[in-house]
Amino acid sequence: MRPSWLCGLSLFVGATSFAAEEIPQLDTIEVIGNYSNAIGTSDAASQGVVTPKMFENRPILRPGEVLETVPGLIISQHSGDGKANQYYLRGYNLDHGTDFATFVAGMPINMRSHAHGQGWTDLNFLIPELISRIDYHKGPYFAEDGDFGSAGSARLSYAHKLKATTGSLTAGSFGYRRGLLVGSPELGTGHLVYGLELVRNDGPWEHPNDFKKYNGVLRYALGNSSNGFNVTGMAYDAKWNATDQV
Repeated sequence: MRPSWLCGLSLFVGATSFAAEEIPQLDTIEVIGNYSNAIGTSDAASQGVVTPKMFENRPILRPGEVLETVPGLIISQHSGDGKANQYYLRGYNLDHGTDFATFVAGMPINMRSHAHGQGWTDLNFLIPELISRIDYHKGPYFAEDGDFGSAGSARLSYAHKLKATTGSLTAGSFGYRRGLLVGSPELGTGHLVYGLELVRNDGPWEHPNDFKKYNGVLRYALGNSSNGFNVTGMAYDAKWNATDQV
């Protein structure tokens, strides 16, 4: 039988040799989600935030399609490119936005009076490349959403600063053409964020849609969304041949 002092010495030597070994260092892996609606970041399961990564990873033909990043919300075309989209949320047909409050850069979009019905939401002036985040609510639980938020809401924020100046030319079937230029050069202590978009599309119609869109955004932003301010100007014009109902 070994003496107790010999057992203790063996354990000490073993522990010392183990501690002397180098601990392997693994490469850092960063995982960034497309949504921020985990416990502690939202007050309810029916609200959340969509990050810009989601827009970068999916093709977008119509500007209104960016709202399809909101879980459960479906956007469809209705009578050609120039008309406001059709919205569906949680099994409800919201027509052209009647019960879905929408804001872009803090500006309410739902028209309170329109020949086609209250709440008309035309997002054709939207430039997806400028969006920095979408804060969404679902359900009639949020008083701050106002009159048109009985089914839900989305607040689309434009960026205070872009990663780089970007220009692109896109061509596709049915006469689709798109030219885009966006950037955010420094100006004083802030950034001058701009976007210019030109679009043309005939669509899959026997009588061409001949959709033409001219779109521009000019925005001066200082600081960030939580501590700063911005002044934003937008200009939009579109013409097309009505396709009516199919």
